[in-house]
Amino acid sequence: MTAQLNHTIVRAHDKWESARHLADLLALPEPTVYGPFVVVQTGNGVSLDYADDHGTPDGQHYAFIVTEAEFDEIHARIRDRNIPISADPLGKEPGVINTRDGGRGLYWKDPAGHDMEIITQPYGAGD
Repeated sequence: MTAQLNHTIVRAHDKWESARHLADLLALPEPTVYGPFVVVQTGNGVSLDYADDHGTPDGQHYAFIVTEAEFDEIHARIRDRNIPISADPLGKEPGVINTRDGGRGLYWKDPAGHDMEIITQPYGAGD
């Protein structure tokens, strides 16, 4: 068997706030509890296990591949909540959707300051 990512711990100021933020925007199942973690399960079996007792958040980056239809739905939820977006992780193209690799992508900050990204094509797909 080839190694596969199963889960990662995401530090947050408020694990429930951050977990619900992600689950809500990406239309994922309601977060669950596992030990000290609030768990968001993604469609490919990888979970993001939110913790507010594992140190200060340090601005990580999490990218999610979504379909074109899902992108439109997520973008609409982001817009409805007045969450600023950018075409790039540094925020140099605010309010813009990128079209890299023949797909679309955007970035936003979650409540803990992490860079969240949705893309419709994996990087390098347009090469």
